[in-house]
Amino acid sequence: MNTLAARVLDWFDRHGRHDLPWQDPRTPYRVWLSEIMLQQTQVQTAAPYFERFTKALPQLGDLAAAQIDQVLALWAGLGYYARARNLHKAAAICVEHHGGALPESLEDLQALPGIGRSTAGAILAQAHGLRVAILDGNVKRVLARFHGVEGWPGATAVEKRLWALSESHLPDTRMADYTQAIMDLGATLCTRSKPDCARCPLAGDCIARREQRTGDLPTARPGRTPPRRGTVMLVLRDAQGRVLLQRRPETGIWGGLWSLPEAVDTSAARELAGRHADATSFASTRELPTFEHVFSHFRLQVQPLLIEVSAARIGVGDNDDLRWHPPAAAGTLGLPAPVARLLQRIHEEEI
Repeated sequence: MNTLAARVLDWFDRHGRHDLPWQDPRTPYRVWLSEIMLQQTQVQTAAPYFERFTKALPQLGDLAAAQIDQVLALWAGLGYYARARNLHKAAAICVEHHGGALPESLEDLQALPGIGRSTAGAILAQAHGLRVAILDGNVKRVLARFHGVEGWPGATAVEKRLWALSESHLPDTRMADYTQAIMDLGATLCTRSKPDCARCPLAGDCIARREQRTGDLPTARPGRTPPRRGTVMLVLRDAQGRVLLQRRPETGIWGGLWSLPEAVDTSAARELAGRHADATSFASTRELPTFEHVFSHFRLQVQPLLIEVSAARIGVGDNDDLRWHPPAAAGTLGLPAPVARLLQRIHEEEI
């Protein structure tokens, strides 16, 4: 067996994570769901979402048959909501074209929405034991340090080299365990900051450790200061305490989720409110405390504007992308986490 793989597997047997919820049973559906959730999300955060999701939708067919609002509600808080929409679309394709199961070839898996080469490899290796490489963020970090690979891993040439290295270390057996093991190694020991080299089974041959460059490898992405944007969120509340929600477009941030109507400033927000309720029925208008939400590529400064109304112009069923909804029942819809927190605070504090 490859020396690196043998050492990683020996370490995994003694110190790896063997009680993750998607490991038992390790079905293709559960592996796929976990891999999608773990993109941009740490294990401790993803685990309770995984258990809630699989309790509601235990099989691929259940996911395909579910309404998108249910899928997004189960996903709400995990972020990067295109992942949930792609899961739903891919499940429908599997039902229509693959007999209700995930396909068992790398090519067919990669043809599904939201499944890239590494995710496809993880499904095949963990669910079917096939000898296929993966290259998620943890594995990139382990290999870049172990082999002293220079350059940002997202660059085409660097990524190509890392893929070749990942394939070169595959063992002949125990592919499911090895795939989990090398991900675990990056997640628990070979971490981005303060790696625990003293406990690492690869430390003796690691170039980054030998040259004291664990802080430099892998090379960071060329940095830039994320821009700051501002928006006014309209909290339009009727006499029954319901809040007007609007479904966001599928593309862009919070795609497909229900959120609050937005405007560029408070004047525009009041004008917007007048389209949905009789302006003469405005009982009160209040600016609530601003808050900031940080995305991967920008920072959003939010000014909530609460307007109480007694006469709404939009009734139930008038517009599929607008609805009056009780804040206490916000959990039944897919809402962005900061919007859900805002509505919860308004409800609990009776603002």
